[in-house]
Amino acid sequence: MNISKVPGKNAKHKVLIYALSTCVWCKMTKQYLKDNTVEFEFVDVDLSTDEDRDKIRKHIQNLGGSLSYPTIVVDEKKVITGFRKDLLKKELEL
Repeated sequence: MNISKVPGKNAKHKVLIYALSTCVWCKMTKQYLKDNTVEFEFVDVDLSTDEDRDKIRKHIQNLGGSLSYPTIVVDEKKVITGFRKDLLKKELEL
């Protein structure tokens, strides 16, 4: 799986974003995290192999998430679906 890492000063939480390369909301989420100097990783699901897409789908569903993008996984336990500044701010203590 091709996971890209974006460095940031705020690394209190492990943040993984499942995104689509063409999704405006996904780009806004990434930009919001960058603007707040949050370190995060992301995977562009639409550019992944079929095998990786299946793994991603299972991972999101096992955490109780829905298959919408962006899907943000915080510390492998909290799932945020969509560009939700309010929830990101709360979960990442921004």
